[in-house]
Formats: sequence, structure tokens, C-alpha cells
Amino acid sequence: MTTSWELAEGDKISDRLIAMKPLGGGTAYEAYLAFDQLLYAPVVVKVVRPDQVGDESTLRGLERETDLVGALNHPSLVRGFHAVLDGERPHLVLENLDGPRLSTLVRRHGPLPMQQLLPLALELASVTHYLGERGIVHLDIKPSNIIMGAPARLIDLSVARSVERAATLTRAVGTDAYLAPEQADPPRSGQPGPASDVWGIGTTLFHAVAGYRPFVRGSSDDDAPPERQWPQLVDRPMPLPDHVPVAVAELIEDCLAYEPAHRPTPQQVAERLEPLLGALPRPRLAGIKLSMR
Repeated sequence: MTTSWELAEGDKISDRLIAMKPLGGGTAYEAYLAFDQLLYAPVVVKVVRPDQVGDESTLRGLERETDLVGALNHPSLVRGFHAVLDGERPHLVLENLDGPRLSTLVRRHGPLPMQQLLPLALELASVTHYLGERGIVHLDIKPSNIIMGAPARLIDLSVARSVERAATLTRAVGTDAYLAPEQADPPRSGQPGPASDVWGIGTTLFHAVAGYRPFVRGSSDDDAPPERQWPQLVDRPMPLPDHVPVAVAELIEDCLAYEPAHRPTPQQVAERLEPLLGALPRPRLAGIKLSMR
């Protein structure tokens, strides 16, 4: 069975959705920019791949993501509009966010300056605090899941779970290079939870300010021992560049503490960011210093 719908511009996804262009995807879904004829606006549509339409696990995952998107509401979190969970093409319709992915921005233009990094860090702390208060763990905070804008937006709740369900995981869930140790090899390495998302903030900020990941890529061999698949189980992060201010480097390193209990909470991350943001130079326009009040 084919693994892609291979929809071209003008093809119908459903009665109300017209494909505009493909956006990529993963093993279970592919994403399209589409025009929603009811909303009369562009949207992003996550469509279950043809070979996954009969897979109960994939459909449960789509239903779980739909429920989460519908229940959550935060300025730095992607919004959902509607979903079709059965039929020929099960899909979820999300807002189309105007801005590049953080991963693309860093790849094309290099590390972020402090004027971009610190507001991003505060927005990630804010949305992660909100998720934790709602009893949800995202489990996949990484540069490619962040759309840069004002504010930055966290996307992709496909592997998010309740705190209770996350604590019962017995396999790695998320993206290898950004997994917290307790996510990589549970339950042997620990139980995933809200502190795992703080690790995700740490790895994301590290990549954003350094231009490279905090850990050397692990083995892709499924038969390799866990410490070779996930170096974060045994290694410390790579050093940050010298240009990173000490207070920022210390905050990132604390987010990457091996033990979840030793990491700051999202609220503590935000509190440590406030004086750093206050110390940033005020923006200037044509030589005139602008007030930030």
C-alpha cells in the first residue's frame, strides 16, 4: 500500500479542504497546507497516511491529539479547528502559523542572539508551565516543533500525554537527540514527567544559542545498547560556546541536569530569565533609544 496521498495543488482532501502544497510529515501522518472553504482561510492539515488508516494505534494517537488541542488554549500553543477521525482520510485541522521553524532559522542564519533567545526561553517556560498545570507533558519540545513569531508557538501534540500516562511509558517517546534521560529508556532510566519538558527547553535553547545539539548523535541500530542509542544516558552535554553569557549557560545547564528533581521548574526558569531580559539593551530606531515601558 502507498505511504503518501500524493496530493497536488487543487486536490480535495475532504469536502471543505483543498490541498495547496505538502509540508512534510512523519511515519504516521503527512501534513499539507490547505484552504478551508468554511473558515475561508489557509490551514495546516495532518492526514493519516494511506498505509496507517487501518492502524488502531495511529487512530488513537490522532484522537488523543485532537482531544488535547481542543482542551488546551495558550498564546504560545498551536490551535486546532476541527478533525475527522474516521473515513477514507482521517485528519486534524490546525491553524497555519506565519513564521519559520526554529530549526530552519538556526540552520540558515546561525545561533540566535540574546534578543531573540531570551524571549523565546520565556515563552517556552510559559507554555510548559501551563501544560504542567493542566496535567499534560508535551514530550517532544525541540527546534523543529517551534514556529518563530510574536510569540513563538509550540506545535505537534502527537506524542503528548497526561502526566499519569507518561509515568507508565515503557519505551522511548519523542525525538532521540532531545529526549530527557528518563524518556530514553523507561522505566530503567526513570519515569517521564513535567521535568522532561524542562529538559526539552534546555536542549532547544542549547541548540538555538550554540548552533549544534548538546549531545553527539547516537547509534541508529535498534540492537545497540541504550547508552549508545542515547548518549544523554551517560554523557554530559557538550560545552556551550564562549559567547554565551554565564547566567544563560548556567540556566541551560541546570535544565539539562540528569536527575529530574535537580532541574528548575518552568516557573523558576521564568524567574531566572526576568533579570536577564531586563538587562538587554533597549532597541533603537534611527539612533533614538525606545522606551520598553
